[in-house]
Amino acid sequence: MSKVIELFSANTPNGKKISIMLEEIGYEYKVTKIDLDKGEQFKSDFKKISPFSKIPVIIDHKNNQNVFESGAILIYLAEKSGKFYNSEDRLEINQWLMAQMGYIGPMLGQHHQFHHYNPGKSEFGEDRYFKIAKRIYQELDERLSIKTYLSGNNYTISDIATFPWIARHEWHDIGLSQFKNITRWYNEISKRDAVIKGFSFMNKK
Repeated sequence: MSKVIELFSANTPNGKKISIMLEEIGYEYKVTKIDLDKGEQFKSDFKKISPFSKIPVIIDHKNNQNVFESGAILIYLAEKSGKFYNSEDRLEINQWLMAQMGYIGPMLGQHHQFHHYNPGKSEFGEDRYFKIAKRIYQELDERLSIKTYLSGNNYTISDIATFPWIARHEWHDIGLSQFKNITRWYNEISKRDAVIKGFSFMNKK
């Protein structure tokens, strides 16, 4: 298959969602790296395909279609490939995917800002987002105590979306090992070949 999918991305959890998905579905793809530190996401050419100047974005050159927002991209690729988006589990998948997009990612992202990138600048911010991050771990652990994966018994795009955020668990200082169900889920997913390859996508030519 020719490299009809072009991925505009950077080395972030949101960026890694899409490279993992592309590896999981076996699509050939080209990576166009966006240097966030240099502000390349604000360039006019990039804003044409990403209205909010955010990565990731894909262009499906075969269909002349660009898709922004990582959750929408995962759905697009899942529907296109027919994988990791089972019709019988779709309502559950959508709920857990939206939970990642609207809650897990944004809250852990704020925890990164206060606790990892800017420690000591706001005691309120550090305390607030540490408590929220710990609650997220507890809530995910409760879910994974009754289900193999977030959306049920099948590995889906909701797991692909959430995994890269938990992969930064050392930044969170919550203690992943304290949560046996998340640890089981995390260790299982981290061993998947597509996940390993997807995490190193920035080295892709």
